[in-house]
Amino acid sequence: MRAVLGIETSCDDTAAAVVVDGVLASSVVSSQPVHIRYGGVVPELASRDHQRMIVPVVRQALAEAGLAYEDLAAVSVTHGPGLAGSLLVGLSYAKGLAWGLDIPLVGVNHLEGHLFSLFLGGAEPAPPFLCMIVSGGHTQVVQVDSNFSYSVLGRTRDDAAGEAFDKVGKLLGLPYPGGPEVDRRAAFGDPSFVDFPRTHLKGVDFSFSGIKTSVLYYLNGFSDRERAAHLEAHLEDLCASFQAAVVEMLVRGLARAIRKTGIKEIGLVGGVSANSGLRLALSRLAERERLRVFVPEIEHCMDNAAMIAAAGYRKLEAGRVSSLALTAEPGLRL
Repeated sequence: MRAVLGIETSCDDTAAAVVVDGVLASSVVSSQPVHIRYGGVVPELASRDHQRMIVPVVRQALAEAGLAYEDLAAVSVTHGPGLAGSLLVGLSYAKGLAWGLDIPLVGVNHLEGHLFSLFLGGAEPAPPFLCMIVSGGHTQVVQVDSNFSYSVLGRTRDDAAGEAFDKVGKLLGLPYPGGPEVDRRAAFGDPSFVDFPRTHLKGVDFSFSGIKTSVLYYLNGFSDRERAAHLEAHLEDLCASFQAAVVEMLVRGLARAIRKTGIKEIGLVGGVSANSGLRLALSRLAERERLRVFVPEIEHCMDNAAMIAAAGYRKLEAGRVSSLALTAEPGLRL
């Protein structure tokens, strides 16, 4: 038996999971509601909460897997990208655990973890495949040639799609995080209510700062009283119109990557992969282009440690372990 503990603390979720012989045995995520009142993640508060929760979350993950610390073959941990303070909490704990148990430490890139969320049960894509990573901090299309061999074909030049969702949600007066709220309300709105402009770039790159600014300018065209009345009457329509624009830009960029590479196996991962509009648009693209599409279960789309444990297990099998000198890298790229 080879059991790998995964630890994820890159942002505001304290998570731990255990993979045993390649199969997920447990997954625990502790979210931080403290950030809701601020409308966004406060880094100092996030790192403090990680310090408070890391031990009980790991203990719960081990208990649910029916294992003791001594049963672990390795500890895998996110070491970037993410918030520096948050990363350091998880990394410091993982290094101490690996040293104390005399087992390997496996550093995992958070984005690489999202790629491995496609390998947490059910059908798996076979390399080479394309994967769109869409989250609050990242939007990029990656060609996966084999385990641990990736080529980034395109990425956002400014805001990530998830960041745009959250910021526009805030502009519309929705609670944090805004992305899921926009998606929920968009289901009841008219996507053609406002034709927000789409950014057109060559290649597979993306840009979402323009659509965010367009929503701001649109709302600034009303007085405070008019805006309140307009939002009350058309909030769902505005959510649907904004979501339609973002989804169109995402799918268009992915379609370009498909045409460029000729690859027909497609993965969609990251927090925004839970968006119902994006999933529907991708399924339509798949039907039109005869693609095989792979999307994780909803609980594995958001930040979680199951994907870190899955990546860590495969890295351990390949002999890709890290030294105890591993450092947090907030700006780490894939």
